[in-house]
This record gives sequence, structure tokens and C-alpha cells, in this order.
Amino acid sequence: MSEKTTIKGGEFVIKETKYTDIFIPEEFDEEAKMIRETCLDFLDREVLTKLDKIDAQEEGLMQSLMDKSGELGMLGVSIPEEYGGFGKNFNTSMLVADAVGGGFSFAVALSAHTGIGTLPILYYGNAAQKEKYIPKLATGEWKASYCLTEPNAGSDANSGRTTAKLNAEGTHYLINGQKMWITNGGFADIFIVFAKIDDDKNLTAFIVEKSFGGITMNPEEHKLGIKGSSTRQIFFNDCAVPVENMLSDRENGFKIAVNILNIGRIKLGAATIGAGRKAISTAVNYANERVQFNLPISKFGAIRYKLAEMAIRLYANESAAYRAGQNIDDAYAALVAAGMDEGKAKLKSVEQFAIECAIIKVWCSEMLDYVVDEGVQIYGGMGYSADAPMERAYRDSRINRIFEGTNEVNRLLVVDMLLKRAMKGELDLMGPAQAVAAELMAIPDFADADETPFAAEKKIVANLKKAGLLIAGAAVQKLMMSLSKEQEILMNIADIIGYVYVAESVLLRAEKIYYTQGEAAAALPVDIAKVYLYSAIDKVNSAGKEALYSFGEGDELNMMLVGLRRFTKAQPFNVKDARQRIARKLIDDNKYSF
Repeated sequence: MSEKTTIKGGEFVIKETKYTDIFIPEEFDEEAKMIRETCLDFLDREVLTKLDKIDAQEEGLMQSLMDKSGELGMLGVSIPEEYGGFGKNFNTSMLVADAVGGGFSFAVALSAHTGIGTLPILYYGNAAQKEKYIPKLATGEWKASYCLTEPNAGSDANSGRTTAKLNAEGTHYLINGQKMWITNGGFADIFIVFAKIDDDKNLTAFIVEKSFGGITMNPEEHKLGIKGSSTRQIFFNDCAVPVENMLSDRENGFKIAVNILNIGRIKLGAATIGAGRKAISTAVNYANERVQFNLPISKFGAIRYKLAEMAIRLYANESAAYRAGQNIDDAYAALVAAGMDEGKAKLKSVEQFAIECAIIKVWCSEMLDYVVDEGVQIYGGMGYSADAPMERAYRDSRINRIFEGTNEVNRLLVVDMLLKRAMKGELDLMGPAQAVAAELMAIPDFADADETPFAAEKKIVANLKKAGLLIAGAAVQKLMMSLSKEQEILMNIADIIGYVYVAESVLLRAEKIYYTQGEAAAALPVDIAKVYLYSAIDKVNSAGKEALYSFGEGDELNMMLVGLRRFTKAQPFNVKDARQRIARKLIDDNKYSF
């Protein structure tokens, strides 16, 4: 096997990735699998048996579950050993988020604690701060939350009005303001609070202990879903925070928030994979048990279509998530080898793949919404009943398209980050875009088709990338500085980029299985990859036409439409039969089994 090539974040748009350069879930080692099984066993034993009590927010129950998970080490998987954790890599922490993802409200509490609650201190804290707080957060002795959002500062987080003013003695900052939608707020011991000092333009972050005083809360919010997750509005009234509890530097808070949210986005994607896996297994069980017209409904083509499509979307997004997770691990290793401090390397490696993190957040959350919606449909009338399991899954899923930045904001970020990297010279988008434009004027290549395995599918992926470059390049050239205001067009481009990334990821996974485990083992992964790829062709074509119609005109528009048709062509493939094969595997195993 050839040596792995290091890739930069966002570079997938302009480069072909080899299957030898990606990680697939099948490659997790035994230790990682044991950690995953520990998490799943904990859910089965402690969480899934108490879902109604959790949703009713039974006094002390969530704290007790956090304590028990802490005792098992679930809260410290990615914490360095010197602070009482296991020191595992990023992709293993993704696996934990995945495993816990089927735990409904408990998954939200744990993810908020281990992610946005703990990581700001781990990555930005000084030695004294990490020594004081991280060991207790790793065990769950202290629970953490993250206070960024305000009534008038949601997506525009830096517009927050919470203030921090140094007291006359110069010993404490007095924090005043209101935060809302604070996960774990009702029982947290530690708050990561963002506020502006005096007339600063940017936020500063502080580590605030509940014991500091000056903190009051509204009652628990009544929510559509994740009802068992503590969500409070929190008020700071002259909350006195020691100056040594400023996190990082003054006005560095917004950067902290952005970088921690990058981690939160990809971890949320992993959690939705776990939730989706559980929902699919539940739907398969019901389809095998429910009899209509003297047959289990799993015998009917319409139901099989749903089961297969649910599995296809999950498998494809899972492929993308762990591909990106390993990219982050590889970037971290390279940065440390080059002499960078480990803490800075962790942040820089995630920042490098912020584009992929945003894609995974969007595509995985929308995958889960699709899965649970079809799950309700498979259950029929029972799906709408709170006494059946799919109702809770349906309600709890909806928040994921809002959490960690709305999907609309994340779509805009995907394109914005790509264009900014191109302008900085970090990614050469213009060269490939110009090459695609020139290709349109050339005579099409009628060379004999490559007959090697996956060659046809790789050509499709390459052409879909060309479609994206064609449209993005034309949009930049036509609209220039006004493009940033054309959000609909930007979201069209983001859709193309996202579908390309996920389609390429699942194809590479199938290819890697083919070459490492054999053709038989790869048969169903290949079916999954092909069905997803053929769906992506239509998605790219539709988004591309919508974008081109929005700014193109005359002969130039016609030429670009010809190019789009050329780049979204493919030989026929029987997606129905492929879905049937996928569905049969699910039905025979009576669970999600890929």
C-alpha cells in the first residue's frame, strides 16, 4: 500500500483523493471498539430504561447519569492522561459521540459537557486553569456548560451585550448580562461565559464557577424535543470573577467560540449517526413485525425503499465524518512533528478542516431528520403516538439543524471559507475553475472508457467537482463583491460542494473495502456508494441550474448549461435493484447492519 498523502482542508474540491489516504470505520482498533461498546452498554443499562424519567427531568437523574458515565471514563476519552483522561485521538472521541448519540437528551448533556463545556479550558486555558478544572471535569465531579447565546445575539454571536468590568481593586471582573438556551445550565458547576470588557469590539471568555455568586436562572425551558436536557436562561448580576479566570487573552473570546464550534459541529454529526443507526434498527424491527395484507410490511417495495434509503444516507455520511476525523488527527500529528505545541496543534488541525466540519454538521443533521421522518412513516399511525419509540426520535432530531450554528449559516460558511482560502493563496481554486471553463470550449474526450474497478464512478465524482468549479467560478466572475449578499446562490454552491464531499467519501470507503477485504465484502458498500452517487448527480444538477438561472444570461448561460449537463451525465444504473439488495440485508439482520 502506498504512503498516505496529507491533504489540506477544503482541498478535496480541486484534488482527487485516493482510498489509501482515508480512514474508514472498519479500521477502528479493538481498544476503540471496546470504548464504543462500553458507551452502548451504558446507554442500554442506564439511559434507555429511563427515558420518560429523563424527559420529565426527574430531580438529580441527569446529574447521576453524568456521574456514572464519568466513573466509566466516558467524559475523559479525549482528555490527556496527565489530567485524568485516556488521551485518545480525535477520531476515537468521534466514535464516543457516535455511540452516545442514540441516548436522546442524555447525549446532549454529555456532548455539551465534554465538548463546548470542557474543551475551551483544555485548549485555551493556562497551566493553572487546566490543573484546577480539567481533572474534575474529566470525572464529572464538576459539570460544565457554555454561555454564548443571548436574546439578541444568536448566529451573530459577537454582538452580545454581556459586559465585564474590572473592579476598583483590579482583582475581579464584574459580569452583567443575560444568556439563553444554556445546555446543562440547571446543574452546571462551571460556565464558560463570553462578555465584552468596556468598549472592546470582540468578546472575551471567562471561566465562571457557580459558587462565585451573582448568578440567577429562569425556570427550565419547555421545548419541542430533547426535553430531558436542562436548558435555562442565566442572568449574571455583578458576578465577581477573579482576573486569573480570564480564558486566554482579552478579546480572544470570539476566536475561541468559532474554533470550539468547529469541533462541536463535527461531533454533532457523529452523534446524529448514532441516533440514526438506532432509529433505523427500530424501524426495521417494526417493519418485520407489522403484518398487513397477510405479509410483514418489510415485504413491500415502498417500505424497502425507505429502509434502504435511510441506511444509504447514514452510511454515506458516516463515511464522510470519519474521513474528516482522521484528516484532523493526521494534521495534528504533522503539526506536532513540525514542533508546534500540542494544544495549539489540536486547535489548528480542527481549524484546518473547518469546511469539512460544517459540511458534516449540515449533511448529518439533515440525514437524521430524513431517517426519523421515514421512521415515523413506517410506523404509520403508531409513529405519531408518544407510546411508540419513533415519536421521541422525531422530536429530538429537529434541534440538530439549529445547534452549533444553523444549517443555513453553515452552508454560507462552507463557501465563504473556501473563497477566503483561495484569496489568501491557501487553495488554488481559480486555476482549476479556469481549466474547467477552457474544457467547455474544447472537443469532448471520446477516449475508450477505463474498465478498472470504480473508474466510471471516479469520473462522475471528478465531473461533479468540475460542475461546482464551473458554477462557483462563474458566480465569482459575474457577481464579484456582491456575491456575498446572494445567499441563495451561495447555498446552491454549498449544496454542490457538500454532495460531492459525501459522495466521494462513501465511494472511497467502498473502494477501500474492495481492495482490503475483497469483492464479496464490498458488494453492498458498492451498492450504497453507487445509489448515493447517482442521487448526488441529480442534486448537483438541480442546484447548479438554480444558481445559473439566478445570474447567467444569453449565450453565456446556454454555454454553462451545456457544461452542467456534460458534467452531470452518467451511464444508467438500476438503483431499484441496488436498494432492494440493501433492504434485504437490513431485513434479514433485523437491524442496521453496515
